[in-house]
Amino acid sequence: MATREPNRHLERLYRETGWTLRQFVQAVNRVGTERGTPLKYREPSAHQWRQGHLPKETVRPLVLEALARKLGRPVTHTEAGFPSPAGSSDATPSTVEGLIDLGSGDMDPSRRSVLGISLFSVALTVPNWPDVVGRMEAAQTGRTQRVGMPEVDMVIAMTERVSELDDQFGGRHARPMAAAFLVNTVAPYLRAETQESVRKAMMSAASDLCYLTGYMAVDEGLEGLAQKYYLKALELAGAAEDHLTYCTTLRGMSVQAVDLGHGREALRLADAAAAASPQAGPRMRAFLAGQQAHAAAQTGDRHKALSYLKDAEISMEKAEARSKAFGSYDPSALYYHVSHVRHELGDIPGAVEAMRESDTLCYDIYRRSRVKERATLAEFQLEVGHLEAACATWNEALDEYPLVQSGRVDQRMRKMSQLIRPHLKHHAARELYERARLVTPALVSP
Repeated sequence: MATREPNRHLERLYRETGWTLRQFVQAVNRVGTERGTPLKYREPSAHQWRQGHLPKETVRPLVLEALARKLGRPVTHTEAGFPSPAGSSDATPSTVEGLIDLGSGDMDPSRRSVLGISLFSVALTVPNWPDVVGRMEAAQTGRTQRVGMPEVDMVIAMTERVSELDDQFGGRHARPMAAAFLVNTVAPYLRAETQESVRKAMMSAASDLCYLTGYMAVDEGLEGLAQKYYLKALELAGAAEDHLTYCTTLRGMSVQAVDLGHGREALRLADAAAAASPQAGPRMRAFLAGQQAHAAAQTGDRHKALSYLKDAEISMEKAEARSKAFGSYDPSALYYHVSHVRHELGDIPGAVEAMRESDTLCYDIYRRSRVKERATLAEFQLEVGHLEAACATWNEALDEYPLVQSGRVDQRMRKMSQLIRPHLKHHAARELYERARLVTPALVSP
């Protein structure tokens, strides 16, 4: 259906971007590809949109996202001259109701494909700490169920077990289990009668589980779904006045953004995480500064990236001096950031050296990360012309690949196939390719 008058709203946004028509449709096509629905729009389509022809309803959010990414701010349907989506409402579901809706869809195989196409948005509104701290509805179900610290401890223990499964085997199978636990157990606990101290502890535990579930969605490449879990984690962390999980979630959102190539948004989220944790200990400071360094490097800010990296290194030295105990951010993770900062800044040999050190220090339990990062190391090695070393590293990744169910690891294996094909005359490349066809038949091109 088309209007007969030019869309002056869209025209104004288009002129603000400074795009050509070709750049406009290319940006929309990129967003479509990222969502898993590749598009092939050409310049005449953008011209028609400006003249008042409405894009398909399913395409309108992609147009808005493309504009938002370019302009660095949210763009609504109304601002772009599009009608509001059918069934849209200003009503926001309560935290617990929203959590139930989200988890119910994720645990339902019939709906999972629909959730999977939800779009990663750089224009997502992320609540600041003052906006969420201490604020959550005291919704009661009328049931007499009461909970105490034993139930809180059970949620914490369950989250730790799911995290271990994710670390070892990837999140593909663990995430629906986590979603079911959120819906069937954690949500009723959040609505149960209890003391305020227990209630806050339960919200904190639920926040941590939401963060983990979002992280597993990222691992599967379900970027929009992950953002929804992350927002719930922020709401719950704020309600529990849990700075640690709030900052960890913001940092996780930054990791997601930088991995998708949105450096500016990644740096904004990393900076917000650091600002929200003024009393951070040295390990947490290293944890946050390492991500700030990676994001800053992706934006091309060499001075800021190296400054943050130095901050992370100093903080890690302090943390390791205080305790050699296992921590959520360890020297292996720091070297991972060093590698990516060097790579973003053009020091590929330095990136290889740091990623190799990260692999050496990686704990055995982190199998999924080890496979993914060995594949990344191989890509860096190939980039500097070390074909045989790259093939050897890819073979190490293939050794453990069958034990991992991870969308991100699958993606790295697809890239391996693409990168190695031009070198098949070399014996090491040919042997690797033939082995990969046996180990990863669905991912390797014939």
